[in-house]
Amino acid sequence: MDSNAFSPHGANRKLGSKPVTLQDVATAAGVSISTVSRVLDERLPPSRSKAAERVRQVAQELGYRRDIMASSLRRGGTGTLGVLVPRLSDMVMALLYEAIVRAAEKQGYFTIVATCGDDPAQEKQAVESLLDRRVDGLILATSRLGDKLPAELRQQQIPHALALRTDGISPSAIGDDEQGGYLATRHLIDLGHRDIGLIAGPNFTSGARDRRLGFQRAMREAGLTIRDEWIRESGFGIESGETEGLALLTPAHRPSAIFAINDDLAIGVMAAAHRVGLTIGQDLSLVGYNDIPLVARLPVPLSSVHIPLDHVASLALEQLLSSPGGEAAIRRVMPSLIPRGSSAPFKR
Repeated sequence: MDSNAFSPHGANRKLGSKPVTLQDVATAAGVSISTVSRVLDERLPPSRSKAAERVRQVAQELGYRRDIMASSLRRGGTGTLGVLVPRLSDMVMALLYEAIVRAAEKQGYFTIVATCGDDPAQEKQAVESLLDRRVDGLILATSRLGDKLPAELRQQQIPHALALRTDGISPSAIGDDEQGGYLATRHLIDLGHRDIGLIAGPNFTSGARDRRLGFQRAMREAGLTIRDEWIRESGFGIESGETEGLALLTPAHRPSAIFAINDDLAIGVMAAAHRVGLTIGQDLSLVGYNDIPLVARLPVPLSSVHIPLDHVASLALEQLLSSPGGEAAIRRVMPSLIPRGSSAPFKR
């Protein structure tokens, strides 16, 4: 195997030859190095001049390839972004990270992911590790309400953006979670349900807080009673959904419908319903949130609120690259409700 196969400087190298440089292309094309650099810079709009066409033709004939690392070093960066998520076992976070990778590649950036398990101490340690690797910026999907980290990043003017969660100040790209919670609850109300429970997730994230606010707005707008015992705070995982689902479904007087603030919680509710002998879509209506690919393929397909993660990722990257000072607008992506078999008209 060629010893340069995994070298950053091996990308421009042909077997048995030296790397093709900008000077080589400039000499062969009869233009200056600066002209070659501008023509071959993928971040700039492509020139259609005869000289530019000549440069591209010569570069292709010589086998020139842009040295991304050298280019990054010239502009004072590494061309690398750090992405921090709570855990990659959470499908939403895994899908978000993949969406960020796709968006970053289009801008010429490589991404590194780290996880912190929703632990503030691990979050700070992971950020420090990413910064030690000289990333050019950070995208964080880990922000907790009251978290000091975004403020520290702003104070130190470290380029960053928050995704799916926000502290209300740092540049952020999120779903409109209050509207999403409203859509989920309004859907159940429109189906005739009046006794509606909420599995609310943890109280430390903006997403859980806002989806709960949307639930409350829909219930109050419809003049329905919000029963405190039918609002269950929880973790984010399937196990939490099953535990809190059992707490809602075991008593004789139970809700006829449940809104779970993410799809994993809703899947846990499905398991709880099965354990107590209830059929989803008949005895109990259920709506989740995020619309991960799995939920449309369940034995009873899950109604869910869809958030376009590719759009969130693109906005987060845009916020990061356009707001290096650390403060910018909070950009919200509109959700949409996807009704499926898990939610049905109330049967008296």
